[in-house]
Amino acid sequence: MRFLFVGFGTVGQGLAELLLEKKTTLEKEFGLVYKIVGILDKELGNVFSPDGLDLQEALEAVQTQKSLADLAGEHLAGEAAEIISQVEADVLIEVTYTDIKTGQPATSHIRQALEKGMHVVTTNKGPVALYYEELTELARAQQVQFLFEGTVMSGTPVLSLFRETLAGCEVQEIKGILNGTTNYILTRMEEGLSYEDALKKAQEFGYAEAVPDADVLGWDALAKVTILAKVVFGSRAKPFDFPCEGITGITSSAVVDALSRGKRYKLIGRVWRERNLIKAEVAPEEIDISHPLGSVMGATNALTILTDTLGEITIVGPGAGRRETGFSLLSDLIRIARQQK
Repeated sequence: MRFLFVGFGTVGQGLAELLLEKKTTLEKEFGLVYKIVGILDKELGNVFSPDGLDLQEALEAVQTQKSLADLAGEHLAGEAAEIISQVEADVLIEVTYTDIKTGQPATSHIRQALEKGMHVVTTNKGPVALYYEELTELARAQQVQFLFEGTVMSGTPVLSLFRETLAGCEVQEIKGILNGTTNYILTRMEEGLSYEDALKKAQEFGYAEAVPDADVLGWDALAKVTILAKVVFGSRAKPFDFPCEGITGITSSAVVDALSRGKRYKLIGRVWRERNLIKAEVAPEEIDISHPLGSVMGATNALTILTDTLGEITIVGPGAGRRETGFSLLSDLIRIARQQK
């Protein structure tokens, strides 16, 4: 399979490292034989070669020179969406930055690739939260796959869990910790730090951006909740159709007070069915320490799923990280390869 990267930042490089590390296993166990025909990146440059790029050289060039300019291949000018329409590849790997409000430019990249008959794998929440119905219908019409496992809990398998393992269960409610940055901040506030100091620590460790609104105002969790509402419950809502409250109003004294009562503050994303309505929200909640979600600390994510058959199931795992998010893309690529066999 011919892979075309759009975006080659932290997540793209994480996937590239896994592709190199596991190349023999991927071919032997899953029949996944690949070559990278192109890398398109707004900051690093665009390079294409139908014969395949040297992925190890690309990684070294990016990590040492911060550029793809010296990589062997054809160096292309123009926007990624335009280039996608001109080149030949089998799978688009879309890992550009997320814009939760517009879904761009990622949605244009994905739409262009699907229209050309390419499979698409992405970790970009914006296009899925905003345009899931259109993009999945386009993929179906073109008889290709549109996969996005990493959009909810990074490498922790959630969407595949619903699609495969829990098939046959009626899911009644999903709730959990879907943003590791806010969970880290609340954990540090339990130690006595103010919200402002805990946020600074999160920024120092790279958990929070310089402008942390997407995390602390709940928008990131809201996008993930919307994806779950669409994929699991069939909702057609947009992210900001649902109520959303972040953690900026929580004080360290409130956190300590909750602890004294055997509870912990968590930013909880929740989706549930109420009669014929699909409802969702993001808001801080006091969770009993004895509940599985109450023991999840630091930058970890967790979801508790209420089903008619199995009762409550909780899945806990990393919700971010270079290698972890790269793995979500790898698992989607393996799924495509298995279906091609």
